[in-house]
Amino acid sequence: MVGALGQVVAGGPCPCGSERAYAECCGPLHQQERLAETAKELMRSRYAAYVVRDFDHLVRTWHPRTRPADVGADAGITWDGLVIVDARAGGRDDAEGEVEFRARYRLDGRRGVLHERSRFARRAGRWVYVDRVEDGA
Repeated sequence: MVGALGQVVAGGPCPCGSERAYAECCGPLHQQERLAETAKELMRSRYAAYVVRDFDHLVRTWHPRTRPADVGADAGITWDGLVIVDARAGGRDDAEGEVEFRARYRLDGRRGVLHERSRFARRAGRWVYVDRVEDGA
Protein backbone atom coordinates (compact mmCIF):
# COMPACT_ATOMS: atom_id res chain seq x y z
CA MET A 1 0.00 0.00 0.00
CA VAL A 2 1.31 3.46 -0.87
CA GLY A 3 0.78 6.35 1.50
CA ALA A 4 1.26 10.11 1.18
CA LEU A 5 4.19 11.31 -0.91
CA GLY A 6 4.64 7.88 -2.42
CA GLN A 7 5.89 6.22 0.76
CA VAL A 8 5.06 2.56 1.21
CA VAL A 9 3.06 1.94 4.38
CA ALA A 10 5.17 -0.05 6.84
CA GLY A 11 4.41 -3.75 6.62
CA GLY A 12 2.40 -3.30 3.45
CA PRO A 13 2.77 -5.39 0.31
CA CYS A 14 5.55 -4.56 -2.11
CA PRO A 15 4.27 -2.50 -5.05
CA CYS A 16 6.22 -4.74 -7.46
CA GLY A 17 3.47 -7.36 -7.18
CA SER A 18 5.62 -10.10 -5.68
CA GLU A 19 3.07 -10.74 -2.90
CA ARG A 20 5.85 -10.20 -0.33
CA ALA A 21 6.10 -7.35 2.16
CA TYR A 22 7.97 -4.29 0.86
CA ALA A 23 10.39 -4.58 3.82
CA GLU A 24 11.36 -8.08 2.64
CA CYS A 25 11.24 -7.50 -1.11
CA CYS A 26 12.25 -4.23 -2.81
CA GLY A 27 12.77 -2.20 0.37
CA PRO A 28 16.25 -3.63 1.10
CA LEU A 29 17.32 -2.89 -2.48
CA HIS A 30 16.04 0.70 -2.23
CA GLN A 31 17.85 1.13 1.10
CA GLN A 32 21.07 -0.34 -0.38
CA GLU A 33 21.06 -3.17 2.16
CA ARG A 34 21.57 -5.70 -0.63
CA LEU A 35 21.89 -5.91 -4.42
CA ALA A 36 19.47 -7.45 -6.89
CA GLU A 37 20.54 -11.00 -7.69
CA THR A 38 18.85 -11.14 -11.10
CA ALA A 39 17.78 -8.78 -13.85
CA LYS A 40 14.14 -9.64 -13.08
CA GLU A 41 14.59 -8.69 -9.43
CA LEU A 42 16.17 -5.40 -10.48
CA MET A 43 13.27 -4.75 -12.88
CA ARG A 44 10.79 -5.26 -10.04
CA SER A 45 12.76 -2.94 -7.74
CA ARG A 46 12.92 -0.24 -10.41
CA TYR A 47 9.14 -0.40 -10.92
CA ALA A 48 8.64 -0.17 -7.15
CA ALA A 49 11.03 2.80 -7.08
CA TYR A 50 8.79 4.64 -9.54
CA VAL A 51 5.77 3.86 -7.34
CA VAL A 52 7.43 5.15 -4.15
CA ARG A 53 9.28 7.91 -6.04
CA ASP A 54 12.74 6.69 -5.01
CA PHE A 55 14.62 8.34 -7.86
CA ASP A 56 18.00 7.77 -6.18
CA HIS A 57 17.50 4.02 -6.68
CA LEU A 58 16.69 4.61 -10.34
CA VAL A 59 19.87 6.66 -10.82
CA ARG A 60 22.01 4.04 -9.03
CA THR A 61 20.59 1.22 -11.15
CA TRP A 62 20.72 2.94 -14.56
CA HIS A 63 23.79 2.39 -16.75
CA PRO A 64 25.68 5.73 -16.83
CA ARG A 65 26.06 5.48 -20.63
CA THR A 66 22.26 5.53 -21.16
CA ARG A 67 20.99 7.36 -18.07
CA PRO A 68 19.19 10.64 -18.87
CA ALA A 69 20.08 13.83 -17.02
CA ASP A 70 16.63 13.93 -15.37
CA VAL A 71 15.42 10.61 -13.96
CA GLY A 72 12.30 11.98 -12.26
CA ALA A 73 8.77 10.97 -13.24
CA ASP A 74 5.76 12.98 -14.31
CA ALA A 75 4.16 14.25 -11.10
CA GLY A 76 0.68 13.30 -12.36
CA ILE A 77 1.42 9.64 -13.02
CA THR A 78 0.21 6.86 -10.72
CA TRP A 79 1.53 3.34 -11.26
CA ASP A 80 -1.13 0.64 -10.75
CA GLY A 81 0.54 -2.72 -11.28
CA LEU A 82 3.35 -4.70 -12.83
CA VAL A 83 3.26 -7.95 -14.77
CA ILE A 84 6.49 -9.65 -15.84
CA VAL A 85 5.76 -11.19 -19.23
CA ASP A 86 9.10 -12.85 -20.01
CA ALA A 87 12.72 -12.95 -18.92
CA ARG A 88 15.70 -14.05 -21.00
CA ALA A 89 18.97 -14.78 -19.24
CA GLY A 90 19.65 -12.26 -16.46
CA GLY A 91 20.27 -14.96 -13.85
CA ARG A 92 22.77 -15.05 -11.01
CA ASP A 93 25.58 -16.25 -13.32
CA ASP A 94 24.71 -14.17 -16.41
CA ALA A 95 26.34 -10.96 -17.61
CA GLU A 96 23.28 -9.72 -19.53
CA GLY A 97 19.55 -10.24 -19.57
CA GLU A 98 16.23 -8.97 -20.86
CA VAL A 99 12.93 -8.58 -19.05
CA GLU A 100 9.64 -7.94 -20.80
CA PHE A 101 6.95 -6.33 -18.67
CA ARG A 102 3.65 -4.49 -18.67
CA ALA A 103 3.17 -1.67 -16.17
CA ARG A 104 -0.30 -0.17 -15.74
CA TYR A 105 -0.59 3.52 -14.95
CA ARG A 106 -2.97 6.46 -14.77
CA LEU A 107 -2.09 9.89 -16.14
CA ASP A 108 -4.48 12.83 -16.23
CA GLY A 109 -7.38 10.52 -15.44
CA ARG A 110 -6.61 8.12 -18.29
CA ARG A 111 -5.41 4.56 -17.94
CA GLY A 112 -2.49 3.27 -19.93
CA VAL A 113 -0.01 0.42 -20.15
CA LEU A 114 3.73 0.69 -20.65
CA HIS A 115 4.83 -2.47 -22.49
CA GLU A 116 8.58 -2.80 -22.81
CA ARG A 117 11.38 -5.30 -23.18
CA SER A 118 14.26 -3.93 -21.11
CA ARG A 119 17.92 -4.77 -21.46
CA PHE A 120 20.08 -5.24 -18.35
CA ALA A 121 23.80 -5.80 -17.83
CA ARG A 122 26.01 -6.65 -14.91
CA ARG A 123 28.45 -3.80 -14.27
CA ALA A 124 31.10 -4.15 -11.55
CA GLY A 125 29.07 -7.06 -10.13
CA ARG A 126 25.78 -5.10 -10.00
CA TRP A 127 22.78 -5.37 -12.28
CA VAL A 128 21.91 -2.13 -14.09
CA TYR A 129 19.20 -1.13 -16.54
CA VAL A 130 20.73 -0.36 -19.94
CA ASP A 131 17.86 0.52 -22.28
CA ARG A 132 14.71 -0.73 -23.93
CA VAL A 133 14.89 -3.15 -26.81
CA GLU A 134 13.52 -1.39 -29.88
CA ASP A 135 10.57 -3.00 -31.63
CA GLY A 136 11.80 -5.36 -34.32
CA ALA A 137 15.29 -5.59 -32.79
